[in-house]
Amino acid sequence: MSGARLEVVGLSAAHGRTRVLDDVRLTVEPGGWTAVIGPNGSGKTTLLRAVLGLHRHAGEVRVDGRPAAGLGRRGRALVLAYAAQQPVLPEGVTTRDYVGLGRTPHRGLLAAPRARDAAVVTDVMARLGLTGLADRLLGTLSGGEQQRAVLARALAQQPRVLLLDEPTAALDLGHAQQVLDLVDRLRRQDGLTVLSTLHDLSLAGQYAGRLALLAGGRVVAEGPPAQVLTDAALAAHYGARARVVAGPDGPAVLPLRHPPAPAPGGAA
Repeated sequence: MSGARLEVVGLSAAHGRTRVLDDVRLTVEPGGWTAVIGPNGSGKTTLLRAVLGLHRHAGEVRVDGRPAAGLGRRGRALVLAYAAQQPVLPEGVTTRDYVGLGRTPHRGLLAAPRARDAAVVTDVMARLGLTGLADRLLGTLSGGEQQRAVLARALAQQPRVLLLDEPTAALDLGHAQQVLDLVDRLRRQDGLTVLSTLHDLSLAGQYAGRLALLAGGRVVAEGPPAQVLTDAALAAHYGARARVVAGPDGPAVLPLRHPPAPAPGGAA
């Protein structure tokens, strides 16, 4: 299946009496990758959960022009898949069985897995390099391996839109690059539409086709990475001293150290 067009129209959401998102508008074209960036507390995770229907909100989410709210729970799961930043990994479950949970929306209530389900799980695990870990318990996997298993479960849903909340959280640079390389390859091969949050601005600038900068609950900048990642934007919305430099695959952010205070008496 090809990717779907995802539209967020006038979305507002709150935690209790505190408004977190205010009239957010965002469009991700079919097969595109938009990364939502922003300082801590800007509402990135809340935005993804609202798109999924897991957080109460005003406004509308549309998939190929259809309101997502009208799809129903199962219909939404057939179109949207989600890999959480801190997923709850069940104990005593093998990697294969965990990935197989992604096939649940494709089966009737209490229906047993079919040959088709097993084939999809086998294919997804092979593409993510998990075949040799199929019979390992989730709790025995490394952080990077668990991250791939979470991604595999989402892909086993065969969604048209993949939502990823900080897919590189707690990963070192090498494993973070491996995960993002994998997402990008699958996006190109399968035409998936990807909406993610990313804390690492350099990785966001080099992998996503478009960025949306959230600050104060609003999208304050949206467009190609080179237009969104600027020295001025980082200073204004992150309070950061940084320089954005052009790289072969997109902009990268170089933090700048505060100049040291002069030594007493003017000594060097």
